[in-house]
Amino acid sequence: MMAIVFWGSIGIAVAMLLAVIIERAAVGISQLRWTYLEHRYMPLLRRALTGDEDAIAQLAKSPARHRLTIGYLLIGPLIDDRDPVRIAATRRVARAIFVVSLAEGYLRSWRWWRRALGLRGLGLIQDRDHTAAIVGALDDPHPGVRAAALDALTDLRDTAAIPAILVRLLDASLQPGRRAAALDAFGTEAEPFVLELAEIDADHRVDYARALAICGTARARPVLRRWSLDDRAEVRTGALSALARVGLDDDSALAALASLESNDAHVRAAAARAFHGWRGNVDASERLERHLDDAWTVAVPAARSLQSMGGGGLARLTAKAAHPGLAGLLARQMIWETQSGMAS
Repeated sequence: MMAIVFWGSIGIAVAMLLAVIIERAAVGISQLRWTYLEHRYMPLLRRALTGDEDAIAQLAKSPARHRLTIGYLLIGPLIDDRDPVRIAATRRVARAIFVVSLAEGYLRSWRWWRRALGLRGLGLIQDRDHTAAIVGALDDPHPGVRAAALDALTDLRDTAAIPAILVRLLDASLQPGRRAAALDAFGTEAEPFVLELAEIDADHRVDYARALAICGTARARPVLRRWSLDDRAEVRTGALSALARVGLDDDSALAALASLESNDAHVRAAAARAFHGWRGNVDASERLERHLDDAWTVAVPAARSLQSMGGGGLARLTAKAAHPGLAGLLARQMIWETQSGMAS
């Protein structure tokens, strides 16, 4: 029995050793192949990107088994280099040497990672002929493909895709950072669509308020001011956070002042934050000063906003600096930071 266990253990050890050797050999062979193909095709790709038709013709005649590696070498640099001229040149070469056709084939693959790869490639080269296909992939059953489609639309920046992206703002299966990045890629171009959707979908108003914190402009102020009076605290918080990004005017400043008296600390904190850098006609300094003794999450943005207001705000902080407790501590900290900044 002991002999069987001994030789069994030896057999397992040998099998594991062979598996490691085979794996490392496979990796080594793959790296050698990559190095060989990179050395072979990179000079042609550099020439092709400058418009050399002979180089493009040679790449188009390359073996089909090399096409995926050529695609990586061609499109990969766009991950870090988003120069429009580079993107346009890459797109032209990709079409000419059938890399786009390869990506189209991948979109129909039953392997999810191939579908994702095809989507990312088409997005990086900003091939807007495939916008509809990429939008359709947002409904793919695999989350990795849906995420790749959203990333592709972020790179694509085709305004025709904005409504589809906004619908996905409510898709909890997609990472929040990806959703925000997709919206941010379009900037203020997305704002009209957000406002339109918000009017017909009041149940998700908080999501649209968060969207306007990314893409909103002065155009959104009246709507955000109205939302700051919503019955739901999370909507009021979202609206005030968006106003902090958009910037207050006198009317929205009055709404933010009223929100400083909310029973919800999150709402008060967002209202205090909205006054950062305020220089308008509505005097908010006295009301902000009262909240230096509020909950920490409210007191800190109130102190920061007072600090950012200049003379009037700093006068309020100076008056509070001698007080004990949180208010005095924050006031002294803001004054010290201001003086240190001036000294430097």
